[in-house]
Formats: sequence, structure tokens, C-alpha cells
Amino acid sequence: MKQKYRIKNLDCASCAAQIEETAKERGIDVTLNFATQTLVVDEEKMPELQKIAKRIEPEAVFENETDNAEEESDLKKQIIALVTSGIVFAVALIDRYIIPFMPLQANIALFLTSYLISGWPVLVSAIKNILRGNLFGENFLMSVATLGAIAIGEFPEAVAVMIFYSIGELFEDIAVGKSRRSIKSLLALKVNYTNLLSNGKVKKVPPENVKPGQIILINPGERVPLDGAILEGESFLDTSALTGESVPRKVKKGDTILSGMINTSGLLKVEVQKSFENSYISKILELVENAASKKAPTEKFITKFSKYYTPFVVFGAMAIAFLPPLLMPGTSMTLWVQRALVLLVISCPCALVISIPLGYFGGLGRASKNGVLIKGGNYLDALRNVDTVVFDKTGTLTEGVFEVARVKAFNGYSEKEIMEFAAMAEAYSNHPVARSICDYDKSFIENPNQVRNYKEIPGQGVIAEVSGKKVYVGNKKLLESYDIDPIDEENGGTLVYVAIDGKYAGSIIISDRIKADAKGAIGELRKYGVRKIAMLTGDSQIVAEKVASELGIDEYYSELLPVDKVSILERLKNESKGKIVFVGDGINDSPVLARADIGVAMGGLGSDAAIETADVVIMDDKPSKLSQAMKIATITHNIVLQNILFALGTKGLFIALGSVGQATMWEAVFADVGVALLAVLNATRILKASKDR
Repeated sequence: MKQKYRIKNLDCASCAAQIEETAKERGIDVTLNFATQTLVVDEEKMPELQKIAKRIEPEAVFENETDNAEEESDLKKQIIALVTSGIVFAVALIDRYIIPFMPLQANIALFLTSYLISGWPVLVSAIKNILRGNLFGENFLMSVATLGAIAIGEFPEAVAVMIFYSIGELFEDIAVGKSRRSIKSLLALKVNYTNLLSNGKVKKVPPENVKPGQIILINPGERVPLDGAILEGESFLDTSALTGESVPRKVKKGDTILSGMINTSGLLKVEVQKSFENSYISKILELVENAASKKAPTEKFITKFSKYYTPFVVFGAMAIAFLPPLLMPGTSMTLWVQRALVLLVISCPCALVISIPLGYFGGLGRASKNGVLIKGGNYLDALRNVDTVVFDKTGTLTEGVFEVARVKAFNGYSEKEIMEFAAMAEAYSNHPVARSICDYDKSFIENPNQVRNYKEIPGQGVIAEVSGKKVYVGNKKLLESYDIDPIDEENGGTLVYVAIDGKYAGSIIISDRIKADAKGAIGELRKYGVRKIAMLTGDSQIVAEKVASELGIDEYYSELLPVDKVSILERLKNESKGKIVFVGDGINDSPVLARADIGVAMGGLGSDAAIETADVVIMDDKPSKLSQAMKIATITHNIVLQNILFALGTKGLFIALGSVGQATMWEAVFADVGVALLAVLNATRILKASKDR
């Protein structure tokens, strides 16, 4: 069974990547997220994983909870050590370069004291890594470079490099920590307790202990702990954490509310409909936290790149240190060793290893703030190259809130009889059209026990025995498959045919509204380079044509079964010049969601199956959010690309300058720590951006 752990004392991004890579090479299915300091692995594999981690980063600890107070205490200790080291270093510099007031040996002792105060953690980690065979870690490179500088008598340079390196690491930790807290705030939706009403008394219990059917109270200001239906009360709910929408939603008796929303005003009495593990917020938390396991191609490339890059630079530095003096007798070895030490400082790939995963996670976080859950960096990357978008109609481009607009009866039946037989037959269906028929008059389905031999045929309708009569309710295909001839009608809505005992009995016209932002969404997608937009629906040709014409959709296909949708998507996929996206909401859409390059589900009206299958979930059911996700994907890619070019370009330049003696240790520190810090800050820009509208 997989378990989630918090990580402590793992501040080296390249070490984190190495732990994950080594574990996977040994067959351990692990997801290590450096950005959020979390780890997901099978409990049984944890001892083996800990052994791997100890060899790579001895200080790393995996535990169930992170002690934030301890983290703050460690930060204070780092700051005190750096301030003390800086004061001692300043005194030593004044004595050496401004006002000499002590012997040379005392001056050297001050420099070494300052060096040990700031660099002791680095030296200890380097020694532990060497003992475990890890020669190419950041601490090892920095230790060799500074100890080498001390060996050739460059005490001020060695101490300055160590102090500035430690300061840079401190700022880097603070920057990553802020980003990490920002990301974690997206996940802070779980409620620790719920007010359970039992035997007239209210007691606080964990949400995990509440079962469906039990009654809970939600006070003003509290977050909704579990999915449920309101029994009493009215209020406004803040849904911004789930949907990105700032306007509160009004709710009343009979409305369904979802966990994660905030009750802003009235007291609500709610009947729980789902257990915590099946609740909306539980699924959302799982989706967000697991997103890091699906890495973008760029992330995978950088992990492999750093594996070969650092050893290459280290061996290059060794060649620069020893080959010129051997090949050119009389050349100063001290000069070439100094140049080699500069290369060692420059060579650490942390700017890339930290900032690129952080950039992708920032993109996922920003999308979440806007009400779009993207299940991995790979899907975020894929959203940049969308050529074709295919929409389902009902519940995706239209509201999915149906109402009976007209009833027609034939062959001696009354309109009331048509509705009563249809409602009874549809009583066990969850399809939006079926629910609208049942909601027309609730008295029709007060006794659903009269229904026998119920059968739902996906994409066609239902068949059931009602009061001894065989009732067929569905589209034209359903009736024709049983040799029943319906009467064709012109209509502006969804036409549902009803037959009783093999004879056509009447029809029901169900109306649906196009979503307010649907037309704008189509226009925005074209701005982002989408070449073709199509619509697939099981509805009639007349309804499909009307919706497609109103929205400006290129192609539409009507009266489809789920298998038909898959085959049409396959054909469109073969014609597509890039990625193909399918956007849907129903359980019937699951096969086609899975087959698309990127499956997008509507998270409000959408079925659990559609949300599970999809790669992207739109929390507030607005099709316009798809173009926002594509925009975020483009911004994320641009920032990641900026970091790659900036880091590699800067390091390449300083490696070239260092090789010919034109870069000192000071420039080398900037090329390592400075570049890493700037890249991390650049990556965090994604999270700090305002919500897209």
C-alpha cells in the first residue's frame, strides 16, 4: 500500500533527483517531489528507499509530519552562524588590508574560524557523501574548491566564496520555501473536524468518521467538510478555492454542496452523501498532490542531463589543473589549479534541477487557482501544442440543466400518461435528460417499485416494465432497433420518444441552454492556434446543427453512441497536425476521454468516471477555462525555457572565462548560487501572477 511521507533535511535538488532515479532503477515505484518536500512510496519499500537516501544524502529524513517549528529554528541557526562568520571575516579583512593590528598567524586563524563557522555543514555533508561514494554532489564541489584555495594561500577568497555560497543557499532555501508554502496553500482545503449531529447533540469528529446518511452542521465561516445535500438553511458559499470564481454562490434547501467550499453566512444542516475518501475534496487533493509524478519531457531531460553534466565538468577541471603544467614545463601549477577550482564552483547544476520542476509545479498551482486541475507536467506541456479540440455537447457546451418544454401524445394516450410512464421508466437513470423527466412531477415516481426489468442502453435510452407494460424511452435509434416507427418532428431541443408495448405513444421535447461563455471559449481557442473545433453528441441532428451554427463550430456529428465517438475521434486524431483534446462530462465520455491526447472533464456536473479518466478537470464547468489552461501552459514553458537558456548560457560563459583565467572565484559564486537563485525567483513568478479572467 502506498503511503505519503514528509521529507526533512533534503535541501539539494540534484540529490533528490538522484534518490528518485536510483530507486526507480531498482524497481521501486516512488514519486519524490522536491518542491513540496513530499514522498509517495509503497510502505514495504520504505526501508530500502531509506538506505538509498542515506547513501546519497545522509541527513534526509522521511516522516509522516513535518515539524514547521523545527524548520524555523534551523533557519535561525543558519542566520546566526552566517552573521557571526561575517563579523569575524570583516575583522580579518580590516586587519589584512586596512589597519594591520595582529600577527599574520592570528589573521589566518580568523579567516579559518570564519570559514569553519559558515562552511562546517558543507564540509560535514561532503565527507559523508564521499564515504558513500557520492563524489559529484554540490557540497563536495564547493569543499574541494575552497579547500584548494586555502591550500594555495588564497584565504580571503576561500572564506568569501564559502560565506557567499552559504548566503546564496540561505536565500535559495527561503525562495523555495515560499514557493513551497504557496503550493501547499492550494492543498489546505481539508477540514480537520466536522460538527456531527447525533441524538440531538453536536460533537466534533474527524470527517473520516462520518458516514453517508448522517447529519452535519456547518457554521458560518467554516469550510464544508463533506459532500452533501442541504436539509435546512440558506447561505452563500465561497467556491474560489475549487473554481477560481470570486462571486459567492447562493445555496438553499435541496441544493448539493461540495467539500472544500466555505460557508460565508447562514447555518446549514446537511445530509452527508459521500464518505470522506470518496468526497470531492479528497479526490481533488489526490489529483493535485499526484500531479508531480507525471513529469514533463523537459523535466526528465534535465534530470538525465545533470547526471552526466557534473562529472564531465569535474573531469574537465582536473584536466585543466594538471595537463597544462605537464605539457608545458615551467608553467605555474598554482595558476592552473586556481582556474580549475573556479570551474568546480561553476559546475553545480542546481539552477536547472531546482527551477525547472518548480516552474512546472508553479504552472500546475496557478491553473489550480483558476479552477483547472492538470494532472501532471506532461499534460501541461502538451496543452501548448493543441491542433484540434473536440467537445461533447450536453453539460459541456450547454448547461446540462434540462426542462420539459413540450409533450405530445399519440394512439389514445394522454400527455399525463406519457410523462408518468416515461418518469417511471427513467427513475433509475442518472442521465441529465432522465432527471429532467423525473423532476417534471415528483409524484410520478413515488413508488418506483412498480418498475421491473430495467435496462439502460448507452447512447439510446432505457427499457423497463412499468405496471405490467413494456416502456421504451429514448432516441430514434432505440425505437427503430425494436421496429417501432416514431413520428419525426421539427424541434429546437432534445427529442425523447416514448413507446408502450411496442407501439409509438408520444414524444417529450427537452430544452437546454448554451453556456454563457461557450461562444467566447470557441473564439479564444482559435486565438491560441487551434485549427479545428468539432462537436460530438448523441442528440438529434437538428439540435446539433443549431448549437454548432450558433457557436461557430467547424464540424459536428450527431446521434452517436459512445463507440461512435471513439471512432470519430480516432479519425480526427489521424487528421490532426498536433495534439487533440476532447472535452466532456458524462460517464459515456470516459472511453473517448481516455483515447484523446488530452482528456478534459467538467468537474461540477461531470461524473466520477469522467473525472477519474480525464487528464485535466475544469472545476466550474466553464469551457472558457480550457483556453486559460493553454495560456498558463505557454507561460510556464516560456519561463522554463528562460531558466534553461539563462542557466546554461551563464555557466557556459563563465566556464569559458574561467578556463582562460578571466573569471575569479567571485564570478564563479554568481555563476552557481546567483544563477540558481535568479532561476528559482523567475520560476516563482508563475504562482504570483494574478488569476486569469
